[in-house]
Amino acid sequence: MTAERFDVHDHRHALKLHKDSGQTQLWENKKALDCPACGDPFAELLISEKRHNSFNRPDGRFCAVREEDRLLVFTH
Repeated sequence: MTAERFDVHDHRHALKLHKDSGQTQLWENKKALDCPACGDPFAELLISEKRHNSFNRPDGRFCAVREEDRLLVFTH
């Protein structure tokens, strides 16, 4: 069974791109989309295609979704 992939293009109307380094992207949730991990609206989404990542601690709760070729971190 394949898990449903979070498609940024399907949600582009609700997201604002803040940074794109090629392997990582930072998006702001402008329309209160729900986090696929917990179901609550998220504030920001970090997508990384890098194998190794290091993050500063977010101010609040976060959720992580691992897909085959990338990691998605949703901050709340």
